[in-house]
Amino acid sequence: MQNGSLPPAQAPSTPSLYGGVTSRRVTVRDLAAAKARGERWAMLTAYDAMTAGVFDEAGIPVLLVGDSMGNCHLGYDTTVPVTMDEIAMLSAAVVRGTKRALVVADLPFGSYQESPAQALRNAVRLMKEAGVHAVKLEGGERSAPAIEMLVQAGVPVMAHLGLTPQSVHALGGYPVQGRGDEAAHQLLRDAKTVQSAGAFSVVLEAVPAELAAQVTHELHVPTVGIGAGVGCDAQVLVWTDMSGMTAGRVPKFVKKYADLRAELGRAAAEYMDEVRSGAFPAEEHSFH
Repeated sequence: MQNGSLPPAQAPSTPSLYGGVTSRRVTVRDLAAAKARGERWAMLTAYDAMTAGVFDEAGIPVLLVGDSMGNCHLGYDTTVPVTMDEIAMLSAAVVRGTKRALVVADLPFGSYQESPAQALRNAVRLMKEAGVHAVKLEGGERSAPAIEMLVQAGVPVMAHLGLTPQSVHALGGYPVQGRGDEAAHQLLRDAKTVQSAGAFSVVLEAVPAELAAQVTHELHVPTVGIGAGVGCDAQVLVWTDMSGMTAGRVPKFVKKYADLRAELGRAAAEYMDEVRSGAFPAEEHSFH
């Protein structure tokens, strides 16, 4: 090697979300700096202290306490029934289980649509009671007044555009959003509007990859894709989908990085067999 340079594995780490922020929480300023550097980052959902701690130790810089808990954690058919009490309780657990990740909590359906004042009241509750560092809410132009009030009050806001699961009944399901010139122009207008209102980041869900890349290019705040292609600044997945815990079909945009459901089922079956046969508890598991 020339000029005494170190091999890549030994080179000094540069400031980054994955290597540079180790002694404090990741902040929205770190995410803005990552966009300026062109550094991509990953976000996962989390709903309890144990799994949140695993993701935190793995280096995931942002954790979302999503209302997706309704589908994958609480047994609801949609996200609509999720309450503020449920979000607050699980958000507090995620915050307690982490040291480094920036924790974002969803404002659930019905907790912000009434008025900006309602949005502020519930966002402040999540920051004070659960200790979250930011909130996320769905909607573009219609949600801009709420975003503006929250940001002016000191609450960082992540916006959510494209497929908005809280509107599942109005949308008639979970269709891809932003197809066609009119829909694409509206999504771009929504993105610029929530950015102007003060959102520090914008989630783009189930949006054509080309449109998401255009939005990402035209915004100065980072975009977070989920089913929106590789052109976004960051990506988010529901952790139970990503890990193979979700039963049945998962959305097209999900990649399974493990098969934890099968492994957990295997362990439970082995435990059951050993209890039935008397193999467990063995001598090493007993007290005298």
